[in-house]
This record gives sequence, structure tokens and C-alpha cells, in this order.
Amino acid sequence: MAREKHLVIGLMSGTSVDAVDAALIETDGEDFIRPIAFVDRPYADAERNLIRAAARRAMAMPVPAADPLIAEAERVLTLAHAEAIASLPGQQTASLIGFHGQTVAHRPDAGWTWQIGDASLLAQLTGRQVVYDFRSADVSAGGQGAPLAPGYHRALAAALERPLGILNLGGVGNLTWFSDAAWGAFDTGPGNGLIDDWVQEHGHGRYDADGALAAAGQVREDVLASLCDLPWFDQPGPKSLDRADFSIAAARGLSPADGAATLTAFTAESIRMALATLPVGVRGLLVTGGGARNPVLMQMIAERTGVPAAPVQSVGWQGDALEAQAFAWLAVRHIYGLPLSWPETTGVAAPTTGGKLASP
Repeated sequence: MAREKHLVIGLMSGTSVDAVDAALIETDGEDFIRPIAFVDRPYADAERNLIRAAARRAMAMPVPAADPLIAEAERVLTLAHAEAIASLPGQQTASLIGFHGQTVAHRPDAGWTWQIGDASLLAQLTGRQVVYDFRSADVSAGGQGAPLAPGYHRALAAALERPLGILNLGGVGNLTWFSDAAWGAFDTGPGNGLIDDWVQEHGHGRYDADGALAAAGQVREDVLASLCDLPWFDQPGPKSLDRADFSIAAARGLSPADGAATLTAFTAESIRMALATLPVGVRGLLVTGGGARNPVLMQMIAERTGVPAAPVQSVGWQGDALEAQAFAWLAVRHIYGLPLSWPETTGVAAPTTGGKLASP
């Protein structure tokens, strides 16, 4: 029986902490997906600095705990999400919101993952029901709690030729892959996070615009080899990690340009290692996230993997909106009690529902 279609808003604030993404779609939480509108609401420097400080504090905790700094970051973050919704064209037609919040610590090995965001406040501010806390049920059931977008990728890619990989390059990289007989997903390693940290530390802005700094440098293969020398990369998926699991320490002492080139190559090399763990070789990679806008990174990925890489816009998808759309789709799945994660995507024992509902 066909399910009712919903107009729903999805929200995403990624580990790069650059902006709140808000998307409006119509969906039944399964195969019907109609994108309608998208907007991003950039964080001010003070907001970004507060959220990153909260993440550093959260990562230092053995378990999540009340903290005034984290509480203030949660309030500021929630208000920014409300502003993003208010600026989204057509938002008044939606009665449901999928609110991911901001990951400040991800420790599935310790049995917890932590996304801040006050769903009750957002429900009050917007006058709508809010689905939130998408990850913890999966972690409680023994899964990695990430990535969660692969189900949406599978729905979007139903008609595309396979084997195929969909690569999301935010602060952390993650890969969804499909063959005719199987599928799966996992985190690949650093996405843009280390590159962003490097250029910020060296006063070259918030990110390497168009890969210009990396293009001016040379990859130090010895440093790259030390960065790649982690058993984690040899493990097959499902697996996940936190943005803070990697650092730029190994690149310190390099010139700004050489460091940027080497860290960009590290992201590309981590994707090569990820593809090497798959049971099938993919014909191509469709790339989304901020990394898709870095031509130097895209070229390095194609060269190091030997797999053609193209932005998801090449098949008509909205790259910047994709993750926010995914959480709109997942919110509808929560309403219908459908799985948000699968053994193939998070390592959970069985397809698992998740999320909680806050009402205004």
C-alpha cells in the first residue's frame, strides 16, 4: 500500500561547522522524493568558535555530561537552525522537521554518540513537530550510528548503473556503494576537516578555496605514508569515526602549500584504501559535500583511485542539499516506523528504527 507523501524540512550542520543547511522535500520516506527548495545559513565566526569549543569539551568527556559551555552552544545552534528554516522558501507548507543537530563527539566504541540541538525549543519556535536524535538507537543496538545518509542515497540511485559509489566529503568522508547484488556504507577517513584545519592555522581562510593552496605545493609522500599507516584503514566497513580522530600534527614543519597538498592527498588516499576493501570494483564515484567543490581534491581522487569522480550534480542531484534532504527523508521514515539504518551501513545486527519526536 502506498504511503502518504509529506512536505518535510530537513536540517544538517556538518562537522565542518560552516553553515546550517535546510531543505524542503516531498517524500513518502521510501521511493518518492521531490526536492523543492534549499537554503544555507552560514555560521558567524563567534557561533562557529563556540560550537567548536563545545565539541572539544565534549570529546574530552568519558561520557556525555551537563556543561554550561555546551548548553550555550546548543542554544545558539538551535536559534541558527530556526533562522535557516525561516529563510527557506516554501517552509510554511511543511508540518514536520528532521533535525540532526551538531555532532560534538562520536564514540560508538564506548556505546555513545552526542548530537547537540534543543528539539523542544525548535518545535516551539517553529510550531511544528521535530524528529531528532537519529543516531543513538543504532548505537544502543550495537551499530556505529553512522553514516545515516546511505538509505537516502539508495533511494535516489535506484535507476543508476551499478556498481557505483557515492562519496560524501564533509569534515569526514563516507562512502555508499552499490552492486546489483549488495550494498554497504562506511566512513572512509578525513574529508575536508584536516585541510580546513591546516589552512586556518596558517592564515589562509577557513578552507582551501578551489584547492589553490594545495595546487601550489608538493605532496610529501613520506608524511603521507605516516598518515596512512593506521590499521583502521584496512578494516572493511561498516565503520565510523569522529572528525577529531585525525589531526594535522604529522604535517607540521611543512610549508603551508606542501602541507595542504599532502593533507589533500591523504583524503584521496584514504578513499583509495576504502575502495580496496570493497567486494566489487565501482565504475565511478558521485561526489557530494564541500570536497566536490575542490578541483585539486577531485583530481587527486581520480588519479589515486583510478575511478572516474564527478559531482552528484552530473546526475541531476542537488549536492549542497543532499544531507539535509536525507534527514527530511529519515524524519518521515521515523513517523512510519521504518528502519533508519541497516547491517550493511552501520553494522547493527538488524535493520533499526530510530529518532525521537518533539511537539510544539
